[in-house]
Amino acid sequence: AAAVSALPMMLAVHFPASVTGFSSLRLSSSTPVTHVARYAASPRSVTMQHDGKGFGGGEATRDPPPTVYDPSDPKGKQQAIHKAESFAEYLAKRGGFSDSHKSGVCEPRGAAAATAVSKVAPATAPASGSPYAELADAYFADIRRELALLMDNPSWDDGSLAPVLIRLAWHSSGTYDKASGTGGSNGAGMRFDAEASDCENAGLHTARAFLEPVKRKFPGISYSDLWVLAAYVGIEHTGGPSIAFRPGRVDWEGEHELLAGGWCNPMPRGGHGRLPGAEKYVAYDSADAAGRPSGWQKLCGHIRDEVFYRMGFGDREIVALLCGGHVYGRCHRGSSGYAGAWVEHPTRFSNEYATDMLEDEWRLVGHEDTWLDDMGAAELRPAAGNRQYVNKCPLGTGGDDANQMMLLSDMALAWDPDFRVHLEAFAADEAMLAREFGAAFKKLTELGCEGVLQPEVAAGGLAAAR
Repeated sequence: AAAVSALPMMLAVHFPASVTGFSSLRLSSSTPVTHVARYAASPRSVTMQHDGKGFGGGEATRDPPPTVYDPSDPKGKQQAIHKAESFAEYLAKRGGFSDSHKSGVCEPRGAAAATAVSKVAPATAPASGSPYAELADAYFADIRRELALLMDNPSWDDGSLAPVLIRLAWHSSGTYDKASGTGGSNGAGMRFDAEASDCENAGLHTARAFLEPVKRKFPGISYSDLWVLAAYVGIEHTGGPSIAFRPGRVDWEGEHELLAGGWCNPMPRGGHGRLPGAEKYVAYDSADAAGRPSGWQKLCGHIRDEVFYRMGFGDREIVALLCGGHVYGRCHRGSSGYAGAWVEHPTRFSNEYATDMLEDEWRLVGHEDTWLDDMGAAELRPAAGNRQYVNKCPLGTGGDDANQMMLLSDMALAWDPDFRVHLEAFAADEAMLAREFGAAFKKLTELGCEGVLQPEVAAGGLAAAR
C-alpha cells in the first residue's frame, strides 16, 4: 500500500433522507497433566485417525443450498443454519476413530500410561525445559495441527471458521478489568449464561460448539486455553502473524465462580458494557461541520476509557487490534444487527481495513435504505434501528466494488486525530501491522492470567506442528 500520510481524507459522510436536517457531505488454568502425560506415550499417528480429513472437512459440514430465494440474502448466507451439534453428530456416526480410541481421546491405556504419569506429574507449573514441558510441546503441537484442519469450511461464512474463532477469543478475553482484576480469558466464563447472554456475544455459541470435538479428543487442554489457541491458529492459518502460545488457563468449575467476580451478576440490560458498543453515545439529530453525527467524540471516549484503557491498552494498540481484528469476518443482522464484511477478502490477513477506510468513500445507511438492494448490496442493510457506513451511493458510486461496511466505532479511527495517525501508519506498512497486531492480540488474550500461565510452548508456528 502506498503511503497515505499525505493523502486527504477521502470520506463521504451521507445521512439517510429520513434523518431530518442531514445532507450528503464529503470530507477531505494449569493444564491437567494426567491427559498430557498419557498422550506422550500414545502413537504419533493418532492425530490423523479419521481418514486424514481432520475435523471440519467440507463434506462433513456442508449445508444444503437455500430452498427459498431471498432478495435481501442473494447468496443464501443468512439461510444457511450452521449447527455445530450436527457436525459433532456426524463425527460420531462416521466412527472415524480407531477401536482403541472410540471416544476420540488422545491417550493410551494400561501400564504405559501409568508409567508416564508417574514420571511427570508435578504439583506446580513445570519449569521451562522440564520433561513435562517437552510433553506439553508435543501435545499442543498436535492440537494446533487439529485446529488447522478445522479452519477451512466451505459451508461457513466465506469458507473459513477462523474469523468466528478469533472473535470468540477476543470476546472471552476482552472482559478484563485491570482495576478489579476480574474478567479475561481465564475461566472460559462464556460457557455459562451469565456471560454468554451478553448481546455482544450473540452467535458465539456456534464457535464454541465447533471446538467441542477437539476438546473431546484433547481433554488435557482447558476450554479457556483452547479458545485462545484456536484464534492463534486461525490468525496464522490465514496469513497473519504467528503468536507464541502460553497454556495454563483454568476453567471455572461452575457459574458461581464467574459470578463471584460481580461484574456480570446479574447481567445488566443491554450487556455488561465491557465489550465495545458500535454506536454508543452517538445521536443522529445533528452533525458537525465535517458531517460526523453528534456524539462521535463520546464514542471515542467509550472506545478508550470504557473498553481498552480499562484493560491497559494505549491508542496505538487499540488501532492495531481493530485493524488486524476487523479484517476478518462479517457482521450478521440476526446476531449483531449490523450486516456485511469490513473488507473484500475477510478470510485473509492484510491491512485492507486501514487502507480502505482512508481511501474509499463511505455513506451512512439504515435498514430503510432499500436502494442498496437495487445495487446488489442488500447484504449491507443493517437491521432496523441500526446504522453503519457502506462503500455505496444511490447514484451508483461503488457499484463495481465489493460490498463492504464500517461500523461507527470503526470510523472513529479516521475521525479522531490521535487514532488516525496510527491508522495511517498501518495503512502504509502491512508488515508493521502484523507485528503489532500479533503482540497486542497476545497481550489481550493473556490479561488476567499472569498467575496461571506456563512458559510458552516450543515452536509456536504451524510449520512446527506439521
